[in-house]
Amino acid sequence: MSVSLEEIAQRREHGPLRHMVRSQPFWVTVALVLICVVMSQVSEVFFTEDNFFNVTRNFAFIGIIAMGMTAVIITGGIDLSVGSIVGLSGIVVGMVLHAGHSLGAGIAAGLLTALACGLVNGILIAYVRLSSFIVTLGMFGIARSLAQVLSENHMIYEFGPDEKLFFALGGGTIYGFANPFILLVALIVVFMIVFRYTTWGRWVFALGGNENAARLTGVPVNRMKLSVYMLSALMAGISAVLLVGWQGAAINAMGTGYELRVIASSVIGGADLMGGAGGAYGAFIGAALIEVIRNSLLLAGVDANWEGTFVGLFIVFAVLLSKFRGMRSG
Repeated sequence: MSVSLEEIAQRREHGPLRHMVRSQPFWVTVALVLICVVMSQVSEVFFTEDNFFNVTRNFAFIGIIAMGMTAVIITGGIDLSVGSIVGLSGIVVGMVLHAGHSLGAGIAAGLLTALACGLVNGILIAYVRLSSFIVTLGMFGIARSLAQVLSENHMIYEFGPDEKLFFALGGGTIYGFANPFILLVALIVVFMIVFRYTTWGRWVFALGGNENAARLTGVPVNRMKLSVYMLSALMAGISAVLLVGWQGAAINAMGTGYELRVIASSVIGGADLMGGAGGAYGAFIGAALIEVIRNSLLLAGVDANWEGTFVGLFIVFAVLLSKFRGMRSG
């Protein structure tokens, strides 16, 4: 049966649109827009400049970590330690700055601490062949304990000679947007390019699609696993630096519960816990949806304790949607 050139052209034109409509991030974006439309009628405060600033700043910390988490989930792994790494890295940054060292030294110390945690996770998972769930659960407890030991359960709120610069880094703005949000947008662009156009990005998806097949085709599976866990920890360290700068204090409880919000952001945004699917924009829009839900509940006068219920429903719905899409494509 012959197919005309017009039909072929029409299929090509509708191909990208059809792919977009079938993607989970698209429907999460639709849900986010609908919530915003409803909230604009419920609360006069929702669309104010101050509320927009607060929402974008608040979910930026989660979104940054979700970029790294998404890479881990695409490979078929999980990282439960990111919240504790935020706490440990934040304390290390605070201690170094409190001791009178420069801002660069403080940031470097915090990021190196995070990378060290990611290195331990990656080695045990990739080379010792331990479960990512067990290893990162262990790091979850170790990093939080180290944060408590190093801080001696004290808050650090004096950051030496570069204190004002540090506060400007985490709490400053560029053209009315919070610095963490600006960085998140930049990271989205970087991760989208890396996932789509680099060998590393293709290998990440290959690893999640079929690890054995990836190994047989020459993908350095162990090094790839090590890299994604170090990347996840690094994103947690970056978020910790910005978070301490914004809050103006470092406490060992920082980042508590972040691991669940980060995983939820990635899954809601289309990352498949079985591996092989996910993306940078999905992590961004998932984090945005969770924060908008939280903000909407507060503005609508709903008890904040309902936040977990709504987020949980969205997670279950996202997984069901992903499964339904998989059945249709199969």
